[in-house]
Amino acid sequence: MLFRVDPSSAVPLGDQIAASVRGAIADGSVHTGERLPAARALATSLGVNVHTVLRGYQRLKEEGLIELRRGRGAVVTGAASPARARLGEVTDQLIVQARQLGLSDEEIVSVVRVGLTGR
Repeated sequence: MLFRVDPSSAVPLGDQIAASVRGAIADGSVHTGERLPAARALATSLGVNVHTVLRGYQRLKEEGLIELRRGRGAVVTGAASPARARLGEVTDQLIVQARQLGLSDEEIVSVVRVGLTGR
């Protein structure tokens, strides 16, 4: 799996790492049960702090795409379908665009709620 980060991007590095994993799940290059690189090794290869990688992995865990296992690292879960990963990518794009428009987190949530109720 190829990880890329752009330090000049407005998107936090941890979110960029999470997006790399989501993209790999979405395109089918990573499957259920596969282990992700160790946080320390990935941090070294990307030239970022290990906590940055762990933030990205934590986000993926919260989305249900990976499990973090002590001593075994990050493993892609059975819930990590390509469709779910693509939904995560679209969600990230929505958030980035909304923040560029100056919306707060509460305003973003409100917009999504309105969309769910059909206005």
